[in-house]
Amino acid sequence: MTADAKPKRRAISKKTRFEVFKRDAFACQYCGAHPPGALLHVDHILAVAAGGTNVIDNLITACAPCNLGKGARDLKAAPQSLADKAKEVQEREAQLAGYQAIFEAKRQRIEDETWRVLGYLYPGQNTVPRDSHVSVKRFIERLGVHAVLEAAEIALGAPIGHHKVWRYFCGVCWRLVRELDGTNA
Repeated sequence: MTADAKPKRRAISKKTRFEVFKRDAFACQYCGAHPPGALLHVDHILAVAAGGTNVIDNLITACAPCNLGKGARDLKAAPQSLADKAKEVQEREAQLAGYQAIFEAKRQRIEDETWRVLGYLYPGQNTVPRDSHVSVKRFIERLGVHAVLEAAEIALGAPIGHHKVWRYFCGVCWRLVRELDGTNA
C-alpha cells in the first residue's frame, strides 16, 4: 500500500456487532446512552484510517452522536449527511416494526387463548358478555392460559348450577392472582 492509499474498510458482520453490544451491555462506552433512547453503533477504537481492524478487541459500542463525533471535532458539531440520516431513520423504522410485530403477535395469541377459554365456559354460544371476554383476557395476561383453563375446568366440574359457573371461575382465578401477588388474604 502506498503512503497515499487509505486502508480498505471492511463491513462488520451482524454476529460480531451483536457480540460487541452484548459484551458492552448494550450501552455506549463513551457516555452510557442505551436503547431505546439511543441508536447504537460499533466503533473502531483504533480507526481504520490509522490501521485499525475489525477484530473484536478493536471494537467498542458507541451511540450515534459519540461515534460520529469521536474525531477531532466536538461531539455536538458532527454533521450527519442526508444519506446517513435516511439510513438511521430506516434502521429505527425496522426496529420499531419488529417491536410492533412482537406485540401484535402477543395480542393475537392472547385473543385466541381468550376465545379458547370462553369456548369452555360458554359452550355452543356464538356471543358472550363483553365483561366476560375482558375478564378472561386479563386473567390470561396475569396467570397464563394453562392456569385459566384449569380454573375453567374446576368451575365446570364443581357441583353447582350452570348459572353459577362464571362466578366460581372468577373466584378461582382471583384466588390464583392473590397467591401470585403474595396477598393470600
